[in-house]
Amino acid sequence: MLVDEQVKMFLHIISYHFKNRVIKHHFNRSRKIVNRSFHNVLNVVIHLQDVLFKKAESITANSTGTRWKWFKNCLGALNGTHINITVSKVDKPRYRIRKGDITTNMLGVCALDIQFVYVIPGWEDFFADGRVLRDTISRRHGLKVPLVVII
Repeated sequence: MLVDEQVKMFLHIISYHFKNRVIKHHFNRSRKIVNRSFHNVLNVVIHLQDVLFKKAESITANSTGTRWKWFKNCLGALNGTHINITVSKVDKPRYRIRKGDITTNMLGVCALDIQFVYVIPGWEDFFADGRVLRDTISRRHGLKVPLVVII
């Protein structure tokens, strides 16, 4: 199978949250081939993460940007938000928040140029941003917050 077809499968799965059986029918391939292709591309992305993903750079002390001038020496910003989702009937109670909406809690971290450098979706219920952040930092390949010493 050509590399471009494997990348298309990978992008369909991560972009639209398609299951392997859907991709299997869309690309006329077996589930085993779809699974193997997904993991091939994922392994390449992981190995090339230093090239593909931008490293955060701190805001300089002489920054005059209206958006960032208050955040000297910061690497970026993070925030959590709720995103409306559609889930099966049995899963609705897990994702229902106090206002009655069905949502998932997502934590996003962006760099100075408003590009996402880390995203973790999938939290159910109405958890505080601090709890999501603690879990994100404690994961094996989670968000790494550098220790900065200001003298």
